[in-house]
Amino acid sequence: MKDLKSSVLLLMIFCFLGICLKAQMPNSISKTNKVYGLSKFWQEVNYNFVYLNKIDRNKWESDYKKLIEEVQETENDYQYYRLLQRFCASLKDGHTNVNFPDTIQKNLYNTYFGEYRLFLTNIENKAIVTRTNLSKKDEIPIGTEIIKVNGMNTKDYLEQEVIPYISSSTNYILMDWAVSRMLQAPKGTSFDITFKLPNGKIKELKLTHTETMEKEVYPEFENWQLFEFKWVDKDIAYISLNSFGDPKIDTLFIEKLPELYKAKKLIIDLRKNGGGSTSIGRDILQYLTKDTLLYGSKNQSRLHIPSFKAWGMWTTEKDTIGNQWATQEFLSYHDNFFHDFPYEADTIKLKAKRLIVPTAILIGHNTASAAEDFLIYTENQKHMIKIGKRTFGSTGQPMLFELPGGGSARVCTKKDTYPNGKEFVGYGVLPDIEVNKSFEDYLKNRDPVLQKAIKYLKKK
Repeated sequence: MKDLKSSVLLLMIFCFLGICLKAQMPNSISKTNKVYGLSKFWQEVNYNFVYLNKIDRNKWESDYKKLIEEVQETENDYQYYRLLQRFCASLKDGHTNVNFPDTIQKNLYNTYFGEYRLFLTNIENKAIVTRTNLSKKDEIPIGTEIIKVNGMNTKDYLEQEVIPYISSSTNYILMDWAVSRMLQAPKGTSFDITFKLPNGKIKELKLTHTETMEKEVYPEFENWQLFEFKWVDKDIAYISLNSFGDPKIDTLFIEKLPELYKAKKLIIDLRKNGGGSTSIGRDILQYLTKDTLLYGSKNQSRLHIPSFKAWGMWTTEKDTIGNQWATQEFLSYHDNFFHDFPYEADTIKLKAKRLIVPTAILIGHNTASAAEDFLIYTENQKHMIKIGKRTFGSTGQPMLFELPGGGSARVCTKKDTYPNGKEFVGYGVLPDIEVNKSFEDYLKNRDPVLQKAIKYLKKK
């Protein structure tokens, strides 16, 4: 009898959570607008997406037709936007995304589980706990691995429930984000989690997304600053350029120049730099090179002239031989005709003193967009070397537009490459010396990338 009462109580709790979950997520978008939003995104991709020639067009069209029915059957705005995100993720581009409306986003939790708070990191393709709320640091120690979610092996859970909804140009970023967001869900959602502790013991918990009142975390959050400076050795200066999204960083850098000129060697850390404006990074770089010309990325965008596309329906590849007009027809019909933006090097007219010393640039998976453009500029700087992991592998010029219900989307319209046409979107900018942070490094709070840079520069 006691077991029966417990089962009934548990069922009532689950039903209550389900009702709460449904109540939290609005259902404000009509069926007509759901189809319109889907079609709007599909249309903008077809017309403006710079990498349209890289996708399976038959599958893209087939998925769109299926979704016309599926989006109309969604029970709320959250389910609708999840379908749009899955559709978008099939394009495999980090600068092409579908974003939730604020009404949904405010009810999505990732790290909060009431009395528990968990932060996850992809380490050696495992979902590892790298931060908790302070009171749980002994119960769930740093280095604990999540090995099952809702009875599924973590790998299977990620592949089925998380990865299909994430837009990324590279597989390693896809895995990083999948792990860090693997438990993101609406408030009230419950998960059965199986942990493997660092000592090998297995621990199981049912965790439900509710607000965590405890503010203290372990380890503490880093005090993020736009620009950081310190000496890591008597001759080696360290600067961290953490964003090119705020022009103030140029001023902060210039203010430190009198002290930086004392350095015989330099470390530039771009591992937290997610991008911003390419010109902001270039204005810093001009102080660190003797060159008067800097060669940045080369750009392309699709060129769409409807008549050429219409004529191209009857144009064969054989027709293009020695015929520029037919070539444009053929390429236009196959969404493969591009406009090359005029390319020229940036001229540097700096009058100030420059700092030309052996320089190590630290890079990693979070080095993205304009920070990658910074690296393209440094490609031929013989006194500079890149150390760490390959970069984010995505940049470009997104076109932004609104979607029904308050959400938004963006579509990448510009392709960036090295000056010689070599691609880094989808691959990342590669380090000259690869260094990966291991599981042991996390446990012992070591920074092997910085250590390698110091060791390298000391030899110089």
